[in-house]
Amino acid sequence: MSPSIQSDHFTKALFLLLEETFDNVQGIYLDKGTSMFETLADISAEEASIPVGGKCATLAAQVKHVAFYLDVLEKSVRTQQFERVDWDKIWRETTAVSPPQWQTIQSELSESYNRIKQLINDTPEWPSEQHIGGAIATIVHTAYHLGEIRQALCTVKQ
Repeated sequence: MSPSIQSDHFTKALFLLLEETFDNVQGIYLDKGTSMFETLADISAEEASIPVGGKCATLAAQVKHVAFYLDVLEKSVRTQQFERVDWDKIWRETTAVSPPQWQTIQSELSESYNRIKQLINDTPEWPSEQHIGGAIATIVHTAYHLGEIRQALCTVKQ
């Protein structure tokens, strides 16, 4: 029999990494004060409206994309229906944002994150590599966009 990971150990590690990524740095892979929500707290709507690298999507689009990704993942896992989605829609439609729009985008991300945490709470077992891979991809995908946002801020805040 091959060794296996206990579901509760995996779930605890997953929560710890999600927490690190989104709201409470433990020093696992981020520096203090650099989680997603800590980073976003210091970004104005004007800064969120600036394209990353001057030519790409805005910071607001990066954040909206992460929320969209989390929503698609959560819906797919809960319904077991993996429908095609228009991944480019966010990039096309999210440009300059007003302060209320920027606040709404951040609130949507927070709500999406909370639904993902609830989904994990509702998942007593990780029955396949696909399920585990999807859970890990949530962290990797978000961390990638957090890096994009933080890198862009280096240019914006100069």
